[in-house]
Amino acid sequence: MEFRVLSYNIHRAIGVDRLFRPERVAGIIRYYQPDIVLLQEVDEGVPRSRELNLARELATALGFEHYKLGANVSLRKGTYGNATLSRFPIVRERNIDLTIGAHKRRGCQHTTLAIDGDPETGRTVEVFNLHLGLSARERDQQAGILVRSHEFPPLGEGPPCIVAGDFNDWRSRLRPIFTEVFCFACATEGTTGDSLPMRTYPSFSPRGALDRFYYRDLELVRARRCRLALSRVASDHLPIVADFRLARR
Repeated sequence: MEFRVLSYNIHRAIGVDRLFRPERVAGIIRYYQPDIVLLQEVDEGVPRSRELNLARELATALGFEHYKLGANVSLRKGTYGNATLSRFPIVRERNIDLTIGAHKRRGCQHTTLAIDGDPETGRTVEVFNLHLGLSARERDQQAGILVRSHEFPPLGEGPPCIVAGDFNDWRSRLRPIFTEVFCFACATEGTTGDSLPMRTYPSFSPRGALDRFYYRDLELVRARRCRLALSRVASDHLPIVADFRLARR
């Protein structure tokens, strides 16, 4: 069984032209027809985004029956955080607080998805949708909180697992933690024989590989960054897309 995952920091659907245009974000996502969508910087009830619940608006526009919003930051009016949209039932959801000290509030949304559609007896995939901090030390601590959390599956146990989102990891410092210590593979290290990760930021002239996919106990079929012209203005990040194959029982 194959399924497609898209990860996208949508910047509250406010493009680099400073216009709030959620229909641009929806159009980009629709083009790739993903089964699971992991979004970062998603507003709910905030004046800058017309006080909309962006997770619900996008889920409705794209025909996703299942969605969850994990709020991280409370504003004077409204909140924003990470959101997961899924064509598969969401069995459980929890927001893991990754805030370090006085730094800006950060989080990781954990969802368990019934990948073959049956929440009671079906196979599941653990999905972690995160947005990490701006400093290297902060990100190191946040990775430690995540892998020590009750939700994070131990090595050699549990269902397949995906960790994706905006890592803000300019120098790939976190890569050894996931690939060498916790035996994940990285889907976004390039597909042309080099070892350079896919550059996604800023969208109009990408120089930083801030958005990543790590996965375990799944087969990667293909991974790529979005090259649609619209994606260069719709947000300050480019989305990344990965196709995975779930092994037979």
